[in-house]
Parts: sequence; structure tokens; C-alpha cells
Amino acid sequence: MKKISNSNRRSFLTGSAAIAGVAAISSFTNLGINIAKADHSSATPKATPEYIKWKNRNALIIHTEGTVETHRDMIGNGIITPIENMYIRNNVKSLTDEQIGVRSEWKLDVQGVQKPRTFTLAELQKMPLKITPMVLQCSGNGRKFFAHGPSGTKWDTGSAACVTFSGVSVKYLAELCGGLTPSVKFITGTGADAPKDIDPKEGAVERSVPISTYEDCLLAWEINGVPIPNAHGGPLRLVVPGYYGINNVKHINKLVFADKESDFKMMSNRYRVYKIGDKPTPNDGTCWEMNVKSWITSPLTTAKSGKVVFTGVAFSNGTPLKSVALSIDEGKTWKNAKFVGPNLGKFAWRQFQFEANLEKGNYTVSSRATDEKGSQPKLRFENNEGYSHNGWLDHSVKITVA
Repeated sequence: MKKISNSNRRSFLTGSAAIAGVAAISSFTNLGINIAKADHSSATPKATPEYIKWKNRNALIIHTEGTVETHRDMIGNGIITPIENMYIRNNVKSLTDEQIGVRSEWKLDVQGVQKPRTFTLAELQKMPLKITPMVLQCSGNGRKFFAHGPSGTKWDTGSAACVTFSGVSVKYLAELCGGLTPSVKFITGTGADAPKDIDPKEGAVERSVPISTYEDCLLAWEINGVPIPNAHGGPLRLVVPGYYGINNVKHINKLVFADKESDFKMMSNRYRVYKIGDKPTPNDGTCWEMNVKSWITSPLTTAKSGKVVFTGVAFSNGTPLKSVALSIDEGKTWKNAKFVGPNLGKFAWRQFQFEANLEKGNYTVSSRATDEKGSQPKLRFENNEGYSHNGWLDHSVKITVA
């Protein structure tokens, strides 16, 4: 295969031309740590887990070793979230350097194509590069607002980030293997991080997504222009723009184009949306495409009287955004905000800004995003596991203006 230099490969971009300068945003910074802010309310804030010591502790809420949230006001001043501020959600422990071995020799087995074959990471990295800015969000983001107290991490808004993934197009790779077989309906990725002492069907992260994602999916080895850290699924990760994080399989070592969904537990009865009190079944809806959503990032608690500038982020699942409106009277009236900053493409979030002249007092401020399919609802969709929350009421902020 002809070797393609980095400078040429970098011309294979998706989204706005503004992406070209974005990758460097994530370079590691030596930020100061204010441990008092480290968790929402804790007399004894938890230490940063050893495997992510490189992260910015001041930006994080440590729920458990494998569930780490970003403070609402620490997703970054630009559109792209620095990876040292980025959330963690691991169903199983991240692979260590020792388990991964030589990264360039990492293998990906491709099946369900006309000519199945295995690629090393080094071979993949010689292929045309695709760069996709996108929102990565846990399906449980906003779970803390559900009144019935579903199990799982009580996320606020912080299990979401906007990042750039770089790698090879899944479509390009499949065509290199002779193309798809006629019966393909799903793309299934399998992670290599399953515990070795249990049945893979019970413990492996294996997820299927519809073949309709074929044009957009990629196999990524970089995030924000640097190699994907082990904690975020390196050395290779399946990326499905517009879909919840669980579908973006970490440490991927097998990619299968299939005529049916995986029957592994992580697909058949995990991440299913069903009624409160019921048990999950394969017939329940699964956490695939994200809902249109927004939230305010500043100010969050207090402001000075006079002109107050509200900022926030809004996104969808690739359906183009039309507008974001804000209310300062608990949703009684709405006025349009304005988008600010560059548009990095349909899968990235947009920053918005809204100015209001406020007198002293207490205000409930809400944001409501609208895409070409509709607007955020007022209320959350009640479901047993607390998934897919995009109701604007719960995401409102209460501001004291002095």
C-alpha cells in the first residue's frame, strides 16, 4: 500500500475548515488545583485515580474510579473540551500499557466484508485521515434529576465533551476489504478490555449500531490531535458521531458487519430504555442517537445587576441546529440567543450567548435548543435507568443577582 505522508493525510477533514487549528487545544496544561472545588460538596474530596493522574483535578468530580465528571463550568472556554478536563465513563477497567503492548502492533480484525482481514494500527495510520469534531456524551448524563433514583452515577451535565477524533473512515476500510456483503444491517464493535475470568458475552463491551452510520463512523487513534489515552479507549476506538458514548467502543479489536445485532449482554439488555419498575428486554429501545440538548455554562449561581451575559452549549445528533432560546422567568417567555464562535460541523456543539439586563433578585434561567426535527421538551422522559435526559426544566440554573 502506498505510504501517505502526514501533511497529505491531514487534508482529509470533515466539517468546517476551522478544524485545522483545533487539535492543539488539548495539549496538556500545568493547571493549578483548587481541591476545595474538586467535588460539589464533600468534606474529604477523592483523590484522582492513578490511571488518570494527568488530568486537571480542579475540573473534575470523582464519583468512582471509573466514573469522573466535568464541572459544568469547566468544559473549556472554546468549543473543544481539553482532554485533561474530559469526563470518564468506563464499564470495565481501562487497559494498561502492559496489556496493550506495542501500540503500533495493535490488531483489528475486520469481518462481514467480501475479503475479511486483520490490520495493525501501523497499517491503519497509513490510510487517509478523517477528522471529526463531535460531542461525546454518556447516555446517563442528567441522571441525577430523575426523582425515582435510578441506579448508576448521578451525573449532572458533566458526562459530555466536545472533542475531535482522528482516524480512518469505516467505509474506506470496508471498501479496502472488497466492500460489504449484501445482508449487512449493523456495524458491531468489540472491545478487548473484557475481564478474562468471565464469559465474554457477559463482560465484553460489544455494541451494534445501524448500517445507516456507515458514512460517518471512523476508527480513531487520536483525540484532539494526540494519541487516545488508555483511559479514553486507546490505542484504537470506534467512533459513531451523534450516538451516545457507549456505542463508541473503546480498545476495539474486532469490527463486524452483520445482519443482526450482537447478542452480548452489553447490547441485549444493557443501555435499554424501558418503563420504571420493568425489566429490560431486547425489544426495548436502545441508547443510540442523542437528543437535541443545551445547558447554560455561565453564570451558574450569582451575577451583578445590570447587563448579564449568559453562555452555554447546544447540540444534537447531527440534525442541524436551528436556534437556542433563553428564558429568565421559568419558561413563561423566551428570547433567541445568538451562536458565537466557529461552526465545527453538524456533530459538534455550538456555543451560544445571551445578554439580559437584570435587576437585583432571584431568577430561574433556562435554555431550549431547537434542531430541524424539534425542540427540547420541558420535562425529562421518565425511564428506569435514567437515560437520554434532555428536558430543559431540570437543566435550568437559579441565579441570584446582587
